Amino acid sequence: MDLPKFLIADNSDLEEAIFVAHTEYPRFFINVANDEIHWMEEFDKEDRDELESQTTLLVEQALKFYDKEMEDFD
Repeated sequence: MDLPKFLIADNSDLEEAIFVAHTEYPRFFINVANDEIHWMEEFDKEDRDELESQTTLLVEQALKFYDKEMEDFD
Protein backbone atom coordinates (compact mmCIF):
# COMPACT_ATOMS: atom_id res chain seq x y z
CA MET A 1 0.00 0.00 0.00
CA ASP A 2 1.32 3.41 -0.92
CA LEU A 3 1.06 6.11 1.70
CA PRO A 4 0.36 9.73 0.79
CA LYS A 5 3.38 12.02 1.00
CA PHE A 6 1.68 14.25 3.61
CA LEU A 7 -0.94 13.63 6.31
CA ILE A 8 -2.67 16.00 8.73
CA ALA A 9 -2.60 14.99 12.38
CA ASP A 10 -3.83 16.42 15.65
CA ASN A 11 -4.11 15.35 19.27
CA SER A 12 -6.63 16.39 21.92
CA ASP A 13 -3.79 16.74 24.48
CA LEU A 14 -2.22 19.44 22.30
CA GLU A 15 -5.25 21.56 21.51
CA GLU A 16 -3.31 24.42 19.91
CA ALA A 17 -1.26 22.17 17.62
CA ILE A 18 -2.04 20.82 14.18
CA PHE A 19 0.64 18.76 12.49
CA VAL A 20 1.51 17.82 8.96
CA ALA A 21 3.37 14.52 8.76
CA HIS A 22 5.82 13.94 5.92
CA THR A 23 5.82 10.17 5.35
CA GLU A 24 8.80 9.85 3.02
CA TYR A 25 12.49 10.19 3.85
CA PRO A 26 13.30 12.34 5.71
CA ARG A 27 10.19 11.74 7.83
CA PHE A 28 9.06 14.59 10.05
CA PHE A 29 6.13 16.31 11.71
CA ILE A 30 5.71 20.07 11.43
CA ASN A 31 3.46 21.98 13.80
CA VAL A 32 1.66 24.42 11.50
CA ALA A 33 0.88 26.74 14.44
CA ASN A 34 4.55 27.55 15.08
CA ASP A 35 6.54 25.79 12.29
CA GLU A 36 8.36 23.60 14.83
CA ILE A 37 9.76 20.46 13.19
CA HIS A 38 10.22 17.08 14.83
CA TRP A 39 12.41 14.77 12.76
CA MET A 40 11.62 11.07 12.85
CA GLU A 41 15.06 10.12 11.54
CA GLU A 42 18.59 10.02 12.92
CA PHE A 43 21.08 11.92 10.75
CA ASP A 44 24.83 11.72 10.39
CA LYS A 45 26.99 14.63 9.20
CA GLU A 46 26.62 13.83 5.49
CA ASP A 47 22.84 13.52 5.83
CA ARG A 48 22.62 16.87 7.64
CA ASP A 49 24.26 18.71 4.74
CA GLU A 50 21.75 17.28 2.27
CA LEU A 51 18.89 17.79 4.71
CA GLU A 52 19.64 21.49 5.08
CA SER A 53 19.33 21.96 1.33
CA GLN A 54 15.97 20.12 1.24
CA THR A 55 14.36 21.45 4.42
CA THR A 56 13.05 24.72 3.02
CA LEU A 57 11.39 22.99 0.07
CA LEU A 58 9.89 20.24 2.22
CA VAL A 59 8.47 22.72 4.73
CA GLU A 60 6.99 24.83 1.91
CA GLN A 61 5.38 21.71 0.42
CA ALA A 62 3.99 20.65 3.81
CA LEU A 63 2.46 24.05 4.50
CA LYS A 64 1.07 24.30 0.97
CA PHE A 65 -0.52 20.86 1.44
CA TYR A 66 -2.09 22.02 4.73
CA ASP A 67 -3.47 25.21 3.18
CA LYS A 68 -4.99 23.27 0.28
CA GLU A 69 -6.57 20.69 2.56
CA MET A 70 -8.09 23.41 4.74
CA GLU A 71 -9.50 25.19 1.66
CA ASP A 72 -11.03 21.91 0.45
CA PHE A 73 -12.42 21.26 3.94
CA ASP A 74 -14.43 24.50 3.95
